[in-house]
Amino acid sequence: MSSEDITVVHLMRHGEVHNPDGVLYGRRPGYHLSELGRKMADRVAEHLAERDITHVVASPLERAQETALPIAGVQGLDLATDERLIEAANVFEGKTFGVGDGALKKPGNWKYLTNPFRPSWGEPYVEQVVRMMAALGAARDAARGHEAVAVSHQLPIWIVRSFAERRRLWHDPRKRQCTLASLTSFTFHGDKIISVGYSEPARDLVPSHLLAGAKPVKGKTKAFGA
Repeated sequence: MSSEDITVVHLMRHGEVHNPDGVLYGRRPGYHLSELGRKMADRVAEHLAERDITHVVASPLERAQETALPIAGVQGLDLATDERLIEAANVFEGKTFGVGDGALKKPGNWKYLTNPFRPSWGEPYVEQVVRMMAALGAARDAARGHEAVAVSHQLPIWIVRSFAERRRLWHDPRKRQCTLASLTSFTFHGDKIISVGYSEPARDLVPSHLLAGAKPVKGKTKAFGA
C-alpha cells in the first residue's frame, strides 16, 4: 500500500458558539464563534500545523467558516465551501431546548416527536448520510494522497460516522462522541474507508457539561446537533 493510495479526511466540529439565550440555532445565520470558540479553532489549527493538509473546506454557516479559517491560514490554503456539510434541518430551530423548559413542554410540538428513527423532527438520517458521504468523497478527491479538513456540525458528523462504522443511525443525542472542535478522521485507501479515528485537540477548553455523555444541567442548554 503506497502513501499515494492513502488519504485522510478530518471531519471537524466547529468551536463553541456565542449563544447566551440557549437557542437551537440549526441553520440560522448570525451565530458566530464565542471568544472560547475562537481559542478552540486556533488550538486545532496549531495541532494540525505539521500535518500534510492540502485542502480545507467548511459548511457555509458562520461558525464553521470561522473555525476553518485559522486552519486554512496556518496551511497557507484558500478556504473552500461545501453546502453538503451544513447542519441538519430541524423544526425546532429558533426555540430553546433546556431541561424542564423550552420546546418540549409545548403540546403543539409533540407531533414532531413521533418517530425518532427517521427522525420526525428534522432532516432524515439517510439524507444526511448521502450528502455527507458525497462531501467526504469530494474532500478526499481534492486531497488525494494527502489530508483534508472539512468543518461541519455535530449531528451530520455523528451520523456519517455511524454509517461508516455500521451502527444504527437513531441514537441518544447525549451519547454522541463528537464534542466541540473534535476531529473525526476517515482514512481512505483509494476510494474505500479503511478506518475511522477520533480525537479532541481542544478538550481542555470544552466546558464539562458539553462533553459527550455529560448529564444535562438546568440553565446550561446543550444545542444538540450544533
